[in-house]
Amino acid sequence: MIGQRLEIRQGQGLVITPQLQQAIKLLQLSNQELDEYVEAELEKNPLLQREEAEAVAEPTRELTADSAELSFSDAEAADRAVTVDAREDDVYGDATPGERTSDRLSDEAASQPGLSDWSAAGKGGSFNDGDGGERPERHDPTLWEHLQAQASSAGLSPADHAIALALIDGVDEGGYLRGELEELAHRLGCGMDRIEAVLAVCQAFEPTGVMARSVPECLKLQLVERNRFDPAMAALLDNLDLLARRDLSALRKACGVDAEDLAEMIAELKALTPRPGAGFAGEVAQTVIPDVHVRPDPAGGWKVELNSDTLPRLLVDKRYHASVSAGARTEAEKTFVADCAAQANWLVKSLDQRAKTILKVSSEIVRQQDAFLAFGVEFLRPLNLKTVADAIGMHESTVSRVTSNKYVSTPRGVFELKFFFTAAIQATDGGATHSAEAVRYRIKSMIDHEARDGDVLSDDRIVEILKEAGIDIARRTVAKYREALRIPSSVERRRLLQAS
Repeated sequence: MIGQRLEIRQGQGLVITPQLQQAIKLLQLSNQELDEYVEAELEKNPLLQREEAEAVAEPTRELTADSAELSFSDAEAADRAVTVDAREDDVYGDATPGERTSDRLSDEAASQPGLSDWSAAGKGGSFNDGDGGERPERHDPTLWEHLQAQASSAGLSPADHAIALALIDGVDEGGYLRGELEELAHRLGCGMDRIEAVLAVCQAFEPTGVMARSVPECLKLQLVERNRFDPAMAALLDNLDLLARRDLSALRKACGVDAEDLAEMIAELKALTPRPGAGFAGEVAQTVIPDVHVRPDPAGGWKVELNSDTLPRLLVDKRYHASVSAGARTEAEKTFVADCAAQANWLVKSLDQRAKTILKVSSEIVRQQDAFLAFGVEFLRPLNLKTVADAIGMHESTVSRVTSNKYVSTPRGVFELKFFFTAAIQATDGGATHSAEAVRYRIKSMIDHEARDGDVLSDDRIVEILKEAGIDIARRTVAKYREALRIPSSVERRRLLQAS
């Protein structure tokens, strides 16, 4: 029998209030995007104003991390003393349906003047990473974005990927690589051979000729792709100054060709592009501004500090709020003032919580990866989001958002926080796991010493050596790492060694 009836059901659900959406959005923004967002808020909210840097002394937010423990400074401890428990204050979408009910969130929204009418938008909505349905605007990729995307899909190890990104940062608008490779190798604590190996991978990216260090090298890369690079062409590229002076007689002699062949070679050069990056006429790449600074502590360990230059300082103008509130006559005016006050207070609170969360996550990452900072890329430890989240009492989704588009300046260079998360390989004795990147580095080191030792190592032999060192790894994994490093098989290496 079909009929109508009225039922009352009690259940738990998660409502994404506008305030929660805003807090999630703020945490995911880079410092440049955050500055743009704050500027927009200052324009539309008359109760917000920037705090003058000299008006109020900025409290120290600093953590000291060493291999044993992570302790807060007195100033930070005082700052944290007025903050509610991390689980209760986690406004970044970490709550499960059991932690926050729809009644609680709806009440919170209703308590904010002028915001209760927005809360219905979150009811029944999916909690999809807290983006509130917003999508970034499409735009043509810049040269740097194009290269970074190719680096991400090149199958590089985490450390080699970081090297690739550092190299890409040194590319100018024309597509040429500027900067000294020796300086980069010293900064990252790795050998020049590794830097050059990663550069060779990057020079295979599109557009052809990109990341060359000179015009001859740029043209050579394009000729190699066309299978037109031979000794005569090599001689022509070595004598471009003669071509510029139109000294064809000297060129013919240098290249060992006749006039007809030289004319064809010159025609081929003219078909190449000396500026492979010129086709990307997009916006100029923004300089990476680190969100966090890591410096050696004279007392031992590392100091982790927020970059105060990237932190917006906002105040709610209470005097002006009182003035306009007293002058409001109509309900519409009163509602507008209340909305502005609620938004301003929430934004200030969200910005403060964002800064504290970034500092907390960054400090734990530094504590976990202090060996890398001290000794170099070989000492990267296996690390995942859950390990950091459990250590600081936050949800993995919060850690994931914090580490996106956030950068840390260290003595070894500037890295995105995501760089420090690497896969783990189990130890044979059940002890501490090994970073996959450290194992890759060890495999490469063993193969690099083959020419000196005169003994070519097969993948099976490498597995045996690693297991003797306490690293449990399969032969197919060794082969995969070797191929990712672009190292030939043992058969090919043996032939090369015999031919040399």
